[in-house]
Amino acid sequence: MIVAAAQFAPVPGDIEANVRTAAGLIRAAGADGARLVVFPELVLTGYEPTRIGADPALHLAEDDVRLTPLREACRAVSAAAVVNGPILRGAGDRPGLTSLVLGPDGGLLARYDKLHLHGIEQEVFAEGTADGRFELDGARFALATCYDNRFPDLAERAAADGCTVYLASSVLDVGNDSFEKVYPVRARDFGLYVVLGNVLGVSEAGRCEGRSGAWGPDGERIADAGTEPGFVLAVIPAPQDA
Repeated sequence: MIVAAAQFAPVPGDIEANVRTAAGLIRAAGADGARLVVFPELVLTGYEPTRIGADPALHLAEDDVRLTPLREACRAVSAAAVVNGPILRGAGDRPGLTSLVLGPDGGLLARYDKLHLHGIEQEVFAEGTADGRFELDGARFALATCYDNRFPDLAERAAADGCTVYLASSVLDVGNDSFEKVYPVRARDFGLYVVLGNVLGVSEAGRCEGRSGAWGPDGERIADAGTEPGFVLAVIPAPQDA
């Protein structure tokens, strides 16, 4: 299976613009053979917790019409996508800091709400209560979001649950040590393929430079998107071939 790790600089607070960009990347990655496209944390709004907390118009429903271009893009190239944003569960609730997994048919495969909120996120979002899992083409995937990855028990549970691929949607600023001390360690310690979607640009988290990509089960980098907008492809063996 080919998995794409995608990155761009979201326009703060502009859901429609960010959806257009993400949909274009899904179509481009799918045309290059990707079966799954992984995006960064809060890619739908930009990493702007203060703005999200102050503006309910930035809160989305799982079936929000503003996400239609993403569903159409998935259907057009028969690829799944992991997109992250402030997603509501019910009226009056805080949104989750949520990854939605849209399937190749545009339908919802899974929802994962970030378990470990960090800093100001705790004032804006509702904490998740369950691990994220889904299956595609016979492979089992785990979901995690940024600060989650500092907690090795998430990856440990994923491996114990039969997952072979661990997907991390993140916002990592320049100088963050996760590229050396977190993602490759999770891969090596638990025998997982780790795929990272990291953001570009300046946000409430600081300046981020991408470097989305993947690590193999030995902890070695197998894909690196560098610091420009776009995506990089990683080949993930089928479970029976791994």
